[in-house]
Amino acid sequence: MKKRMIIMLVVMAAVVGLVGFIKYNQIRAAIAQHMAFMPPPEAVTTVVASQERWQVTLDAIGTVVAAEGVTVSADLPGIVAAIECESGAHAKAGDVLVRLDTRQEEAQLAAAKAAEHLAEVNLERLSTLRAQGVAAQAEFDQADAEAKQAAARVREMQAVIERKTIRAPFAGVLGIRQINLGQYVNAGQAIVPLQSLDRVFVDFAVPQQQMQDVRVGAAMNVAVDGVTGIAAEGRITAINSVIDQSTRNVTVRGTFQNQSHRLLPGMFVKASVVVREGGDPIIAVPASAIAHAPYGDFVFVVDSLVGPTGAKYRGVRQQVVRLGDSRGDRVAILDGVMEGEEVATSGVFKLRTGAAVLVSNAVQPGNKLNPQPEDN
Repeated sequence: MKKRMIIMLVVMAAVVGLVGFIKYNQIRAAIAQHMAFMPPPEAVTTVVASQERWQVTLDAIGTVVAAEGVTVSADLPGIVAAIECESGAHAKAGDVLVRLDTRQEEAQLAAAKAAEHLAEVNLERLSTLRAQGVAAQAEFDQADAEAKQAAARVREMQAVIERKTIRAPFAGVLGIRQINLGQYVNAGQAIVPLQSLDRVFVDFAVPQQQMQDVRVGAAMNVAVDGVTGIAAEGRITAINSVIDQSTRNVTVRGTFQNQSHRLLPGMFVKASVVVREGGDPIIAVPASAIAHAPYGDFVFVVDSLVGPTGAKYRGVRQQVVRLGDSRGDRVAILDGVMEGEEVATSGVFKLRTGAAVLVSNAVQPGNKLNPQPEDN
């Protein structure tokens, strides 16, 4: 009985050991298979990092100012008798904009002309009498003075009537008129804005520490953030001779041709002044290649990696970088990427260190220094 029990225990131990050995081999094979498993490669686009030299620019926020701009006002008080302009219309220099009622002045002008005529007749009569020795010189001098006063009075009334005809002082585009027919206007009351838009100024402030970077004649360009098609190139034409004591900035003015009338007075624009053509060498990549994390910015560099089984494959490694300025679609990398390295430019949000990738550059993300998007 005891012998039989021992045999049964030995047999059971052998069976358990065999089952354990089989399971051990199965688990080991599963672990090896899991370690050798590679997820399918992620599709990415790439760009080869190359060294560039960007223009060194000074950027600032500027304000568009009309080269010639006024709010046309009434010179004398009166009632609006006629409006000969439309809001938003183009006006030539000297065009009549508004006529004030001049009936009273015209009546006074008629009286002044009658008085002038009488004074001229009296002067002519006394001139004849003086030649005959009948009239005294004092009477002739009095008549001459009265004739001149009458002529001056006529010219005065003509000037008053002319001043009640409000004209455009220069060619430009009218704004929204601020008076109506039959309205009484006071002297100095605004009638309509007038802006000459063919040429505009852009004023912007530069810190006194950067004054040496700007000079008259330097090229500059402006653009409006978020608005497509509004951009222009011009040159610096003036630098203020006084520094603002409250801000320690100096005002710089650029001049731009604006035949399209896209730049309007009062508009805020982004001004960029070219300081020098060639700066320090940098590595530039598309902005879409940059990923951000609390510990810093990084990119994924495509390289030849070794898998768990020792086989080589094309994958990515994470590389922390130090960023510089950005221009258009591109960002300067000051440190972290070497020239000639291949950097992933799209799909970076789904990558991780060691991930396999499949490069397909048929469609590339934007990578222009001066992009001109068709749609905003």
